[in-house]
Amino acid sequence: MEQPKDATEATRRALDALVRTLPEDTGEDFELARKGFIATIPDAKVLNAAGHAVWDMGTFAFEGEGCDCPETVNPSLWRQAKLNSVHGLFEVTKGIYQVRNFDLSNITFIEGETGYIVIDPLISAEPAAAALALMREHRGDKPVTAVIYTHSHVDHYGGIKGVLSDDDIAKGLQIIAPEGFLEEAVSENVLAGNAMGRRATYMYGALLPRNAKGHVDAGLGKTVSMGQVSLVPPTVSISETGTRMTVDGVEIVFQVTPGTEAPAEMNFYFPQFKALCMAENCSCQLHNLYTPRGAQVRDAKAWSWYIDEAIDLFAKKTDVLFASHHWPRWGAEAAVSFLKKQRDLYKYVHDQTLRMANHGDTPLEIAEKLALPPTLAAEWYTRGYYGTLNHNAKAVYQRYLGWFDGNPANLHKHPPEEVGRRYVELAGGPDALLEKARAAFAKGDYRWVAELVNHLVFADPANADARNLQADALEQLGYQAESGPWRAFYLTAAMELRNPRPPSDTPRQGAAGQIRSLPAEQLLDSLSVRLNGEKAGASEIALNLRFTDTGERFLVTVENAVFHHYPDREAASAPTVSLTRAVLADLVIGERTLPDEAVAIDGDGEPFATFLSLLDRFDFWFEIVMP
Repeated sequence: MEQPKDATEATRRALDALVRTLPEDTGEDFELARKGFIATIPDAKVLNAAGHAVWDMGTFAFEGEGCDCPETVNPSLWRQAKLNSVHGLFEVTKGIYQVRNFDLSNITFIEGETGYIVIDPLISAEPAAAALALMREHRGDKPVTAVIYTHSHVDHYGGIKGVLSDDDIAKGLQIIAPEGFLEEAVSENVLAGNAMGRRATYMYGALLPRNAKGHVDAGLGKTVSMGQVSLVPPTVSISETGTRMTVDGVEIVFQVTPGTEAPAEMNFYFPQFKALCMAENCSCQLHNLYTPRGAQVRDAKAWSWYIDEAIDLFAKKTDVLFASHHWPRWGAEAAVSFLKKQRDLYKYVHDQTLRMANHGDTPLEIAEKLALPPTLAAEWYTRGYYGTLNHNAKAVYQRYLGWFDGNPANLHKHPPEEVGRRYVELAGGPDALLEKARAAFAKGDYRWVAELVNHLVFADPANADARNLQADALEQLGYQAESGPWRAFYLTAAMELRNPRPPSDTPRQGAAGQIRSLPAEQLLDSLSVRLNGEKAGASEIALNLRFTDTGERFLVTVENAVFHHYPDREAASAPTVSLTRAVLADLVIGERTLPDEAVAIDGDGEPFATFLSLLDRFDFWFEIVMP
């Protein structure tokens, strides 16, 4: 297996130059990150039922106390990595506690009259259960009385079965979320779940070794846990700012913030604690307006506006501000100062991008020019550890003007393999292209090497010299990156170029755990993106589906190579298929096949078998840096 390489002299020079531009480090962030510490478990190590670690901070021991920044890591990202290594149970204020760095996100516990209100139960069940156990060990063995999802990203709901039992869920214990939560969670994590999940392996360094030449931090947190993920629908939806609820004796005032960091998101305030939760609308960094794993572009203007509204509604009466990632801030003055600069960070990117766009600058040109003003650049919590000015500027442009920059040369470009073949020919063949690329590498022009050699890799992925040179260039870009996701993308690509994955006879299915727990309407909606239009062709299919676990019935049809479903309808001439939602999900992803005793068909069984044969099964391990 090809191994990572050392930092080049050009990379060392680039990182030395960066150090001279960084804000002064007063140590305040480290004090804030450690404030209120109560306890932790060794290395925050969490095992699943099979005894495998799904979370282990011990793998980041190389970042420990006294460890100097290696030459292969951006010094600014190294500082953020050390901050994100502080793990355990913390008192935010009397009655509010967080377990931090047991997963990518924070889990927060509010002490109610009879038990714990849980905010954001992490990505997977095992770390969430470990966090709850730590809370109970130090604050009392009390039940969970409610769960709040701040928004529709998986790191804020996926671990719910670690804090609620199936019985809790079945009896309807309150699960509170912003209006539109379920639709957005399904859209992001199921409809596009396979593609997004695969890209997330790049973004969070899931495949990289934990060391100075591999994954060090994701900026937003360390990385993602690898346990059991579930999607349990909320029982209460919050649709209006100013909505008040009393949950287990605790009053909560909600602020809905749609279209900000997530399409469905909310902040909220606890009057009795004078505590403000900013969800993921504020964190100790510049966030993503477009996330490299793929998602809808976020509205920077709305994001800024809702932070401003939170200042007016809550900040001046806030004793402590906490969020779904990173560490809190204490005192109204500190809260207001932090919120104002976070507010202006997103508004600045929005306004300046559109200013330059209206001068005729393209996304690439704007991204190269955009820089923060001195007052914003002076703060550590505005730096691009997760989002970057570069790709956020492109996101603003895309939101308003789309992917097309107006130049007709970019209107109908060749796909990568075709354009690659033409560039290789233009360069004088593979050897000539590689000679030019090696000369650029020697000069430290790694961005140009990556662009140039990418054409040869896509024209001829079997060319090992091309793959290895491309890997070398991407690796140096990764070492230089301040953004955790950018580093992880570059280094994961380098690893896969050097060590191509052999084809698999049994493709892994993405988002399988969440598909099984979907409500019927959303489950059927997810099938529409699996229907293979070419295979369906002129086929016409009608089926009556009855879900025996919920009693729901649907008419489903295929016509014009499009799948439709209609609740509470049936077609007299169509066969009736009776099964549970979980069985249908298993049939779709290939874990069951027909005939199956769990499937009852009244009428001709052929249309149902044909329908299943028209549904694609997505291979999680599709190629990204090769054709």
